[in-house]
Amino acid sequence: MRWVLVFILVASTTLGDVARARGMKHHGEVREFHPGAISTALWSLARNKWVILSTFGMAISFFAFVRLLSIAPMSFAVPVSAATFIPETILARVYLRERVDWRRWAGAGLIAAGVVLISR
Repeated sequence: MRWVLVFILVASTTLGDVARARGMKHHGEVREFHPGAISTALWSLARNKWVILSTFGMAISFFAFVRLLSIAPMSFAVPVSAATFIPETILARVYLRERVDWRRWAGAGLIAAGVVLISR
């Protein structure tokens, strides 16, 4: 059961983070922080389909993580949740067309190795 929760956690966090990045790229930078501008930005983001999808993904991730903590030690659950960096790095390059240099690929590889070590 814990590996099913890990899969749900990784998939929903990845979905949430990638959708949030896509939504914010679509929305653009928030440059003004007076109450009227913040209200306008929040209203615009609340109607952004990518931000809405991100919110659902992160909610699923939260509940999967809470459930995982109830059945597995925190020393397993927290490090294994770092596995999200692997598909996020791949999707940042492929889907979001971001530049990912060798250091980030190496970091994702080290995280993958760490997850394997923790999982045994």
